Amino acid sequence: MTSSVDTLTVQPTSTDVPRRVYRFGGGHTDGDRSLKALLGGKGANLAEMSRLGLPVPPGFTVTTEACAAFYDAGREWPGGLDEEVEAGVAHLEAATGRRFGDARRPLLVSVRSGAAVSMPGMMDTVLDLGLNDRTVEALARAYGDERSAWDAYRRFLDMFGDVVMGVPHAGFETALQGLKDERGVTDDTDLDVVALRDLVDRYKAVYRRHTGHMPPEDPREQLRFAIDAVFGSWRSDRAITYRRINHIRGLVGTAVNVQAMVFGNHGEGSGTGVLFSRHPSTGAPGLFGEYLANAQGEDVVAGIRTPQPLSALRDAMPEVYVDLEAAVTRLERHYGDMQDIEFTVEEGTLYLLQTRNGKRTGAAAVKIATDLVREGVVTKDRAVRDLVEPGHVDQLLHPRFATDGDHGATPIAKGLPASPGAAVGKAVFSAEAAEAAKAAGDAVILVRVETSPEDVGGMHAAEGILTSRGGMTSHAAVVARGWGKPCVAGCDGIVVNEERRHVTTGTVTVREGDWLSLDGTTGEVLLGRAELVPPGLSDDVTEVLAWADEFRRLGVRANADQPADAEQARAFGAEGIGLCRTEHMFFEDGRIEAVREMILAETEHDRRAALDALLPLQRGDFRALFEAMDGLPVTVRLLDPPLHEFLPHDDAGVEALADRLGVSVGTVRRRVAALREQNPMLGHRGCRLGVTHPEITETQARALFEAAVEAAEAGADVRPEVMVPLVGTVAEFRHQRAVVDEVAAAVFAERGRTVPYLVGTMIEVPRAALLADAIAEEAAFFSFGTNDLTQMTFGYSRDDAGTGFLPQYLDAKILPDDPFQTIDQEGVGLLVRNAAALGRNANPALHLGVCGEHGGDPESVAFFHEAGLDYVSCSPFRVPVARLAAAQAALRDSPDTPEA
Repeated sequence: MTSSVDTLTVQPTSTDVPRRVYRFGGGHTDGDRSLKALLGGKGANLAEMSRLGLPVPPGFTVTTEACAAFYDAGREWPGGLDEEVEAGVAHLEAATGRRFGDARRPLLVSVRSGAAVSMPGMMDTVLDLGLNDRTVEALARAYGDERSAWDAYRRFLDMFGDVVMGVPHAGFETALQGLKDERGVTDDTDLDVVALRDLVDRYKAVYRRHTGHMPPEDPREQLRFAIDAVFGSWRSDRAITYRRINHIRGLVGTAVNVQAMVFGNHGEGSGTGVLFSRHPSTGAPGLFGEYLANAQGEDVVAGIRTPQPLSALRDAMPEVYVDLEAAVTRLERHYGDMQDIEFTVEEGTLYLLQTRNGKRTGAAAVKIATDLVREGVVTKDRAVRDLVEPGHVDQLLHPRFATDGDHGATPIAKGLPASPGAAVGKAVFSAEAAEAAKAAGDAVILVRVETSPEDVGGMHAAEGILTSRGGMTSHAAVVARGWGKPCVAGCDGIVVNEERRHVTTGTVTVREGDWLSLDGTTGEVLLGRAELVPPGLSDDVTEVLAWADEFRRLGVRANADQPADAEQARAFGAEGIGLCRTEHMFFEDGRIEAVREMILAETEHDRRAALDALLPLQRGDFRALFEAMDGLPVTVRLLDPPLHEFLPHDDAGVEALADRLGVSVGTVRRRVAALREQNPMLGHRGCRLGVTHPEITETQARALFEAAVEAAEAGADVRPEVMVPLVGTVAEFRHQRAVVDEVAAAVFAERGRTVPYLVGTMIEVPRAALLADAIAEEAAFFSFGTNDLTQMTFGYSRDDAGTGFLPQYLDAKILPDDPFQTIDQEGVGLLVRNAAALGRNANPALHLGVCGEHGGDPESVAFFHEAGLDYVSCSPFRVPVARLAAAQAALRDSPDTPEA
């Protein structure tokens, strides 16, 4: 027999009586995948697989709402849950013909977590629950396999002690290693039944030493403790950290799945494995996974043993493999996505224990999406909305190692290419060290024997992850792939000593602080700092983004100051320049001196002389931008930063400037001191500079319009937009627009040619947002400068908050996100909404955009779409991310888009 299929009766859920336990399998399935929020991803999918008639061991799910009620009641079970769980146990007993605690046919169960959003390895699991001194003997008799029974018992004591009672796992590991040393064996599987009986006694001693009592014998007591532990793991540090890192919000808790045990450790005709329906790193079609004969599932996912490729199952049990392949194909087509599946084979019978949408790399995500569309499994809109995340696209825009191998680092070892990409950093050997180094601004590689859920903070802080143990589906591999971090796993050519903080290959020893480079695509480990090269967009990414462009409403522009940036932005699909910061053009060699002369000039005559030297340089810059963005708008912001930023602050710079100007060092110092401000970011900058020194605005406007006319005469389709920064009153805007219009008229008259142009403003001062209707009557467009708008609305200095109080605010959940990375919708967002509404009411033709870096943040992009803005603008390398995010926002907003 190679599979086990239920005859199903799907029981609809009554809406009259709230329930906290849902059955699946054994002929009675209460839920389906539509109840994901209530049953968690794992529970909903177990119900769905049961509904499909696939071989799923029967079980029941305690809902996420029960978890929330557990916390509401001060970590006590809500009323009635005892009875519902007991009814769930009765369902299991009826479905399996086994009973809890029975001396002849004992029922054993697994207890697993399962939130609505996948959090691999972050919460707790207990296997083999129901074993005690009586049932282990019954299990041995029932299966005719005494060794497997005692192996299961020692595993239960280890997991129950560690997960439920807080007994350190290291105590059990020490006992196991001590026994193996005494017996002169290397692997757990080499221990015979006599040794395993001894090991159970040693585990009990470890348990009693740490808890003061023996493990509970009553299976129902074990079950209650285990459900409490899974509920409790929802608020564990590692789970909280994972949700914070991945911006997982709005979930009430975890579900608990109690399922009849099936055993992969009943000899060579049994085993366990994890597979993906497509390659999670490349997206290539075909089953990809790992298999361990005579083992339980945790051995694979925890990286305790390095498994064999899935082909080992095909060779050992070809009929089972054929059944598995058919089930996987059916699930992938049913869910319309690549599946991550856990399975067990018990004495030649296949069981599916879990399916979920698999974590994948960016390269895999776009290939899977394009392949599934070509195969007719999903539509383009479904692929764009659900199969590729903005983070996947972002991964593909990160650097990689030079392909010719000439990257300046020395290969020293090779492991499994668990998560592709290039990572360079200093070696560290603990999660705490990785987090501390990240906080100090250092790039690190986290090196571990194997990672565990407790390492999640350090894994996120690291540039890449290296483990000496574990396979392609180990904890390190799965989490790294989900985050797009390079990972080399199962590198058995190295020995990691975490206590002494070094790793050695036998010939090379790398100590903490030494530089390492990882190639997660090939599995190579290199000593030194490998050189990185820029990325490009593959054909698959280009195709997915082209689909995204069909669905999005928001335009996507780029923040670009140089022609090379503009060309890169256009190559990435930008539809114009939303922000050209003219001050960035002045910091190049040979220009800063003229700017300093202009700033330090005592008279308007001298200031204009310095500006005349700058005019042809800026005119050339503007013309190159117009030609690079031929046919697309170019929004040029007038000079914005405080003048002191252009001035020297060291003695050598002051002396050089004095020599250039032909004045004394003291004169320069006095002038620099006179320009110093107590709070320069709120001082003499932006439109205030143009109002007090209109010749600056005149020069910039002349350079811009002369460049526009020249580019137009050369055949370019130029569309200049002039943006006045830091406006707080309508009078400031009127003043600056008048200067711009006057210069434009003069240039057009001189050149005998006109070009269409717009004059608008940056909304970055709260007062401007509040009085947007008055400003809109004068302006052609608004561009929200959300960086400064956030700074002024919160009263936070964006330069200081990140290294001051902001990390503590995020840890304490005073703020849900860094407001300089993700838009604060309640406060800053309210100003944006109100200003947009006021502006459009006063001027229906008003264009609305965003030019702060929030324009490249997917969550912020969704907000700007919903707020009705016309476009976002971000750095060139975030343009593809914004294109996808804008499409997803439109699709999720559309009533015609089918649900996943």
